[in-house]
Amino acid sequence: MHKTFSYRCQEVVQDAPVISEFVNRWPALFTVREINEEFMRITTLPLQAKFLAQLDKYTGNLLKVFSNRGGAAGRKIKLLMDPTATSEDIDLKRDCILRCLCVYFNEDSDTLIKEYLNSSHEEAERRIAQTTIGLYVIRKDGADTVDKPVLRNLQSVAFGWAMLFGLIYTLNLSYPQEVKFTFEFFQKVLLNMDGKKLSPKVQALKIKMFQ
Repeated sequence: MHKTFSYRCQEVVQDAPVISEFVNRWPALFTVREINEEFMRITTLPLQAKFLAQLDKYTGNLLKVFSNRGGAAGRKIKLLMDPTATSEDIDLKRDCILRCLCVYFNEDSDTLIKEYLNSSHEEAERRIAQTTIGLYVIRKDGADTVDKPVLRNLQSVAFGWAMLFGLIYTLNLSYPQEVKFTFEFFQKVLLNMDGKKLSPKVQALKIKMFQ
């Protein structure tokens, strides 16, 4: 994959291939290891480690901003964060923070993240086949909200967000419109890539985080 990197970049930028065709041509790219490697080749940043470390670093700042959010969004953020009061699970906390981030931007993470019980696995597989881009979480029957999710072979929902961001970035795709500000935050605040060119929404959050 390293030897064919320049050719692959040229194909992505100049030809803008259909994703299904690109998957057929470069199947090895669509693994956790190669998404991390490809992101490193393009940006020199370690995607997985950087994304999760920066999310943890800014969690306190984000919680401070979220706590000041009023109205329906503020109430929803509070409900989303409630499970973390009785759990020390870092994956759960990251998941809740990312969902709250979407709510803060008036975006709907449910358009991107779909949850199913293990008994509905076949239904999930059918939905996945019909989905252009998204995260599918399969939970064990009877599991409560603090159980760790299983997202294909990924270790957590936050990990899934990171991989999805990396894949979108390496394939030079547009961010999903439903959560475009959330993904912009990942790129320009968490990873500080092109961080001086922020939309007003993301700029406002960044200012509040560091006040």
